[in-house]
Amino acid sequence: MYEIQFETARKMMVDCQLRPTKVTDERVLDAFGTIPREDFVGKHQRAMAYADEDLQLTGGRYLMEPMVLARLVQALNIQAKDNILVVGGGTGYGTAIVARLGGSVITVETRAQLVEKAQENLVSIGVDNAVVIKSRLVDGLAKEAPFDRILIEGSVETVPEKLLEQLTPRGTLVAVWRPAGAPIGVASIWSRSGDGFARKPLFDAQVPLLEDFKAKAEFVF
Repeated sequence: MYEIQFETARKMMVDCQLRPTKVTDERVLDAFGTIPREDFVGKHQRAMAYADEDLQLTGGRYLMEPMVLARLVQALNIQAKDNILVVGGGTGYGTAIVARLGGSVITVETRAQLVEKAQENLVSIGVDNAVVIKSRLVDGLAKEAPFDRILIEGSVETVPEKLLEQLTPRGTLVAVWRPAGAPIGVASIWSRSGDGFARKPLFDAQVPLLEDFKAKAEFVF
């Protein structure tokens, strides 16, 4: 009975939250319509699993609002052979989504408890092309680079150069960019441009900040 209810809620999420908000890639819609979001939250949150809002997890992580996550994933334009890095993957939901679209996925998380939980969740639903590794979020995973696509699951005040450098020459990174003091964030995509990197704004978005990506305060004399 509960399985049927969740299937219905999943379909409504796709039809009422994603399709009306410019999510048009059928591969992305299929991934969101297939992955059981309720398996990635605590038991007390399962009834809210398909709500159009961010859901708080442990360790300062959130399950990102479905619409924002879907549009970020769509912007990545993931191809079947792409190597993907997910940064701040929480309990593994975003990882499961991109794993349906790409070749291999590595997720980095800072807390051993989240690493273990995310890996358990992925195994339980049969995801066999993704692994979760303990690492500082801002460090990414240079030893496994380069990556075709990087997804940061949260808002950031800054994206470190050392993380962007882990992209392939034509690779892209997506996140919600929200500088300190800005009233709202901007979902953005970064790519190489000349000797550096360029950011292109995509749409306004309001998702919780990943503390690891707070800009360092500048001293004024």
